[in-house]
Amino acid sequence: MKQFFKFMFASFLGTLLTLLVIGLIFIGMIAGIVSMSQDKEVEVKSNSVLHISWKTPILDRGSDNPFENFDFNNMESKKPVGLNDILENLEKASEDPNIDGILLDMESVPAGMATLEEIRNKMLAFKESGKFIISYANNYDQKGYYLASLADEIYLNPEGMILFKGLHAQLMFFKGLLEKIDVDMQILRGPDNKFKSAVEPLMLEKMSEANRTQFETLLNSAWGQMLVDISASRNISIDDLNKIADKLELTSAENALEYNFIDGIMYRDELINLLKEKTGREEDEKVKSISFGKYTKAKDRKERKMTKDKVAVIYAEGSIVQGKGGQGEIGSASLAATIRKVRKDDNVKAIVFRVNSPGGDAQASEEIRREVELAGDSIPFIVSMGNVAASGGYWISTNADYIFAQPTTITGSIGVFGIIPNFKKMFNDKLGITFDEVMTNENSDFIDVIKPMSEFQKAVLNEQIVEIYEDFTELVATTRNLDVAYVNEVGRGRVWLGTDALDKKLVDQMGGLEDAIAYAVELAELGEEYRLSEYPKQKDFFEQLAKEIMGDVKIRIIGNELGDFKTYYDQYQSIRNMEGVQARLPFVYTIN
Repeated sequence: MKQFFKFMFASFLGTLLTLLVIGLIFIGMIAGIVSMSQDKEVEVKSNSVLHISWKTPILDRGSDNPFENFDFNNMESKKPVGLNDILENLEKASEDPNIDGILLDMESVPAGMATLEEIRNKMLAFKESGKFIISYANNYDQKGYYLASLADEIYLNPEGMILFKGLHAQLMFFKGLLEKIDVDMQILRGPDNKFKSAVEPLMLEKMSEANRTQFETLLNSAWGQMLVDISASRNISIDDLNKIADKLELTSAENALEYNFIDGIMYRDELINLLKEKTGREEDEKVKSISFGKYTKAKDRKERKMTKDKVAVIYAEGSIVQGKGGQGEIGSASLAATIRKVRKDDNVKAIVFRVNSPGGDAQASEEIRREVELAGDSIPFIVSMGNVAASGGYWISTNADYIFAQPTTITGSIGVFGIIPNFKKMFNDKLGITFDEVMTNENSDFIDVIKPMSEFQKAVLNEQIVEIYEDFTELVATTRNLDVAYVNEVGRGRVWLGTDALDKKLVDQMGGLEDAIAYAVELAELGEEYRLSEYPKQKDFFEQLAKEIMGDVKIRIIGNELGDFKTYYDQYQSIRNMEGVQARLPFVYTIN
């Protein structure tokens, strides 16, 4: 028995010591990561090249969380890049005497089209400083080349190609699957909301004519914008660009050079020699370069006056849901509280509302819109639309004093719908499960997903949807000074690109986040004496760490593992999370 206790205590002590060592190592790793993430100023050496190689998704706002997408295998951070940081860094680099130019070193850009336009426009402004931009890649896809096309010189690996083929959109339909598992989706749409096609994957096997029409309009407008910009940068006619895309002519580096898409063919060692020449380095010297991530911590040489006056930039990115919301969501309670807090701050003289949302819950959208209205009653309130500000995303923007959008921003989608699933047949016929019930009133089972709705119940729900749609169109008509009949004509759930939305009077001006900030400063008459303050305020380190451990990390891991297939997971989650009446973008789409 003594031997038993001896070995038991020895085993227990060994386990305890092992856990202690692991704990100390974990604490050491956290301390190291936190130390690396701290805002220690980075020194930029003279004649340096700003090396840009974005591989993680570009969101509107970067994260301060050092564990965001952290790869513990190689101890590298893969957290998303913020558009706000990109614009600030490019501005800083244009005025930094130690930065000679930029190397765009990427095959693609992990960003939406409107975000890509905003970055491209900022790089065009960078070129006005007289500094060079050189682009190099083993291969370019269309997004990568679109950004690269503004460079002074574009180079391609000898074995490389440019994927230049036009835009292609693909939707996934679930009608056949639902029929196989005996699930009936009871669908209601606003009056004549034929373009509100978020419900189509549940009821059709292919796009309706209305949806096909709006998709063709979207793609042709976006492609046309890309062609205009590439044509201007590379001096290639739009007709020739379309012919090259039709015939897939750029599948070799030689063809890309022949058609003037690139300026040369070279290996990476030749690129290094070119950069040495550009920055005045000797052949035996190394190129001085600084990564984009590190440059974020470099000193900003721009003189900034200390002032208490603030322009608040409030970010609204993700699907709109009720409550606090989670990763990738706009929680109505959280965002409404943020707007309320900001408008009550006497130091805030103007608000810029950055909206990047496909919409979501109609009631949640109204809760946010109400706070926008109250804020706009006291100080200038400007909306800057990102890649998408549609349906609920447009709803929360309506009360702004002025709306900026990019030419390829997806907006509009003034419409609503409701989906009530009926799982009766699936439970009865597929699983052999039956239900019985007792009710106190005639419609106590409103709304029940285990049996079909009665005609009366459908009529009641449809009345609510019609009322919300009428509220939506009246809201747009009132805030945009338009006739209700006209709003209904451009509404009906139809989406528009920014250029068309401007023509339809749904937005006020083409421009990005910086344009919106400049306009807000002008309305508030602040001159140059102001500071930017971003909201919602980011959580402190331990709150962020706890959130990662408690579950948000799961979503990111799924995204990292699925890669390009994450779109289909997102479609499943989008349908799964639809509750109540929805003011949501009329499709989940993939454009490439």
